[in-house]
Amino acid sequence: MPEADLKNIALLIDADNASHHGIDPVLTVLAELGQVNIRRAYGNWAKPALSNWNKISHRFGLQPVQQFDLTKGKNATDIAMTIDAIDLLNAGKVDGFGIMSSDSDFTPLVTRLRQDGLIVYGFGSEKAPEAFKTACTRYIDVDQLIRTNSADEKNGTGPALDQDLINLLGDAWRAASRDDEGFARLHEVGQIAGNRSSFDVRNHGFKRLSDLMRAASDNFKMERRDDKQLYVKRLR
Repeated sequence: MPEADLKNIALLIDADNASHHGIDPVLTVLAELGQVNIRRAYGNWAKPALSNWNKISHRFGLQPVQQFDLTKGKNATDIAMTIDAIDLLNAGKVDGFGIMSSDSDFTPLVTRLRQDGLIVYGFGSEKAPEAFKTACTRYIDVDQLIRTNSADEKNGTGPALDQDLINLLGDAWRAASRDDEGFARLHEVGQIAGNRSSFDVRNHGFKRLSDLMRAASDNFKMERRDDKQLYVKRLR
């Protein structure tokens, strides 16, 4: 898209609750939304545990935001991130957010940002609280994202698919507009699945929805038509 049309995205990182190994693939995912012009990592940088974040801050253009541990048991990082996010929201110059954390304390913040129509991608661990995951437009398991980006794709296949995932895609297919042969546009199916949950194919070891559908060929048939779009039909 033309540079003038690119969305302005802010990435806010809870360095105490995020792995530095995920920063490269996280930035790649956020590039789908626009330019990640704001990149802030929050934490007490005097802590040895954050030394790895410190080492990569210049490489990835991260702005370290210092937060001292003033009171034991109180997380000043969460409060600082929340204040900055609301300030950015009120300034009206940000079109979407990436929140890199697994902390459920950010659930009200994400809910507030989405109420203003902003897209919010969450990046954290698989064990993050479900409330935080579902509050996000998309929640992506960073460990799985790293594995997916590191693994070689072989013949479009991927990990085994569980029945809950098949059912989610099947429900999305049924809710989509279908032609006389029962085919729906793959893009629409993906949108509906995403609206019904924090569904993202990268959480299941795939880079694209089409790769996932090929792996689910026992349940779905996919075809590309003259309009260059992919269409899918539930088989069983």
